[in-house]
Amino acid sequence: MSEKNREGKRAARERLAAERQKQKTAEKRRRTLIVGAAVVCVLGLAAVIGVVAANSGDDSSSDAGPVVAPKGATGKDKLAIPAGKETAKSTLTVWEDFRCPACKSFEDAYRSTIHELEDSGQLKVEYHLVTLIDSNLKGSGSLRAANAAGCAQDAGKFRDYHDVLFENQPEETDDAFANNDKLIELAGKVDGLDTAAFKACVNDGKHDSWVNKSYKAFQDAGHQGTPTVLLNGKNILEDQSLTPAKFKKMVEAANK
Repeated sequence: MSEKNREGKRAARERLAAERQKQKTAEKRRRTLIVGAAVVCVLGLAAVIGVVAANSGDDSSSDAGPVVAPKGATGKDKLAIPAGKETAKSTLTVWEDFRCPACKSFEDAYRSTIHELEDSGQLKVEYHLVTLIDSNLKGSGSLRAANAAGCAQDAGKFRDYHDVLFENQPEETDDAFANNDKLIELAGKVDGLDTAAFKACVNDGKHDSWVNKSYKAFQDAGHQGTPTVLLNGKNILEDQSLTPAKFKKMVEAANK
């Protein structure tokens, strides 16, 4: 075999190995490491064209209007909604989309553990809301739901309403959260939230530009999918053996 042929075959093997590694990396990203069957919502998600056309809704994702952060928002540009006690030693940073099924899987699996750690003063959480699914599948449910969650924060009811939204999440291709009436109806599940002020905030899109700015920060940070969950800056979803019990031990160890 000539040297030229050997070089050609070696190059082909290297390209094949690189492609296999690329596929393995992509597969690793697709696993949520949360519950077995969930799929991480990623940038560039392929759209189901026929369903998208039927459920596109109003793509109201413009940055028109002033950026109005919800009351109590913290962090750079006030893009984070805090939960838990400020004195907690550990911080969980969560980037989520209310239309993202993998985010729901994460919440369903870890919600009670996170709340337990928050309530005991061991963990504070910083929620960043994004519109990844709106971007991928079109529609405006991610934006509308995130704005409504900001309105709930104004009323001091973010955590409860956040949980209600994920507990009542529609199918990913069903842009039901684009309907403000639906979001207001779900507010009825949170004591004291269904008020005239909340309804006006939702219908006026008071925090729309703030949500869009949060999504831009998500993109600028180089995050590739939701949920992105960082414990004291470390991406914990890279651990394929992660469980709620292991997560709790991680927080306790970090606090020592």
